[in-house]
Amino acid sequence: MCADTFGVAIHVTDSELRLLVRVPSEIDPGWTDPETFQSLVANVVWDQLNREPVLSAIATDRDPGDTVSLGTVTLETDGTVLDHDLDPVE
Repeated sequence: MCADTFGVAIHVTDSELRLLVRVPSEIDPGWTDPETFQSLVANVVWDQLNREPVLSAIATDRDPGDTVSLGTVTLETDGTVLDHDLDPVE
């Protein structure tokens, strides 16, 4: 089974914070539904990082248009987390 590494960031707009999942240019064909891997990545991020303090720090310290990298998550197509390199925003 192959694994893919997804970049994860938070984008700040005037009205919201958006979780961005950056997809590699060549992705395993086993990922047939983008919503599936985006949900899996989001779940890993919030399992590893405390959502409220991270989002609060970004909302307080960043301006609209900023994108704050949180790191990467490596998943197999069955949802197995192989690795993550996530950094809580302070």
